[in-house]
Amino acid sequence: MLEEERGEGERQPLLSSSSSDRTEYKVYTRRWFMLVVVCLLNISNAMIWITYSPIADETATYYQTSLNGVNWLSLVYLVASIPFGLSATWLLDTLGLRAGIILGAWINCIGAALRVVSSISMVDQKFRFPVLMGGQAVAACSQSFVLFAPTKLAALWFRDDQRAIANMIASMSNPLGILVANVLSPVIQGSSGFLTMHLVFLGPALVAVVMATFGVWSSTPPTPPTASAERESEPFLLGLKQIAKNKQYWVLTVCFGAGLGLFNSLTTLIEQILCPWGYDDNFAGICGALLIGCGIIGAAGFSLFVDKTKKFEEVAKFCFCMAAAACVAFSLTARMYDIPVWIGISIALFGIFGFALYPVCLELAVETTFPVAEATSAGFLLISGQIQGIIFVLVMEVIAVELPVNNLQACKVSKVEPTPPMDYTYPDIFLCCVAAVGAIFLVTCFKCPYKRLRAEQASAAEKILNIASTSRQEQNDSSTQNDLLT
Repeated sequence: MLEEERGEGERQPLLSSSSSDRTEYKVYTRRWFMLVVVCLLNISNAMIWITYSPIADETATYYQTSLNGVNWLSLVYLVASIPFGLSATWLLDTLGLRAGIILGAWINCIGAALRVVSSISMVDQKFRFPVLMGGQAVAACSQSFVLFAPTKLAALWFRDDQRAIANMIASMSNPLGILVANVLSPVIQGSSGFLTMHLVFLGPALVAVVMATFGVWSSTPPTPPTASAERESEPFLLGLKQIAKNKQYWVLTVCFGAGLGLFNSLTTLIEQILCPWGYDDNFAGICGALLIGCGIIGAAGFSLFVDKTKKFEEVAKFCFCMAAAACVAFSLTARMYDIPVWIGISIALFGIFGFALYPVCLELAVETTFPVAEATSAGFLLISGQIQGIIFVLVMEVIAVELPVNNLQACKVSKVEPTPPMDYTYPDIFLCCVAAVGAIFLVTCFKCPYKRLRAEQASAAEKILNIASTSRQEQNDSSTQNDLLT
């Protein structure tokens, strides 16, 4: 029997009984505040990450650097995620969620503040770009804390029928921040300059620091929300040993990493892919907005579905196959002239199914490795995605072919570093092959053992047996007393 009690928190007894064996799991309204903090951190960190991608030429001119230097303002995030991902995993699982959130918030804010310093007129021109890069690097160090927190927050603070949707809300805040930055960066920089833009982007980071420092009181609620949250996670090193031997987990890690790498490479190079075929920057921006906007909607829908049905494996396999098909469709349509509607539909479908994989696979990682700590199981999935994203971008840039300028191409030629447009036919084929192989590998080789769900079901069954046994004992005691009285 489920019930909820308002006030300090919401009460969710697994079973109710008049006996002393009654066990109830309680969820607190404070969990929504925790979720807001993690969401704001994700939005802020993503805004800092992608700030300069829509204004690369202007950034190169203002800071007197090359476009390659501007690209590294974003790539530093992918590089930093690998060593700091391991540190964030250890800290979140050893010192707790509170320490990870607060530390991540402060590092993120310091990085944002350094970016403001880089655009102050009193700073010598030759020091501006190094200070800016330093700010980006510092903020990049906080990304792992920000990205690894949602899965652990959902497991420790939310009921089993709310975990996937909580994970989705926090995780999808990151692409939402990317969308916001793509909209705000050109507008604010174009009208008010870099200093104002940096100050605006510092705002969410400051708010997140205040909320995390003074609002996040503990890593766990006073009482657990589920039976699995009640159980202590494995120590960090023991957890590493367990997942190292878990073949199903590594199948999921490789496949999820390939999907995340596809997203990272596509969002990085979408303008270069489209412009040789007559599609300008505005259309590329619309495609990026469709990818993220439709993706968030798709992730929300599928997360609600798996929360109710617990069909994590089936949804992951279906979504990966559909995302692979959408990737092939985009690669074909992106090489044709004057069909923007079909390109938009294909990129929207890729977003719907591709983004749905993110929260579902993070939950699958926990189900596959339980009782390994959540940040450890989710962390290696995300690190895999960052590594594969770097590899895919580098491979695509190497195999792209120089394209002669023609009347239909809409590529911008940089004022700082003129480069000819590139034909991304071979990179598109490469992406399609990666998507197809990833889908086949996931469908044929992955089988989720659902360790966490089975542990919760076993706990519930044990409580039912205990209550039944206690009830029979009480009846026997009552009958004995009646016989004595008679």
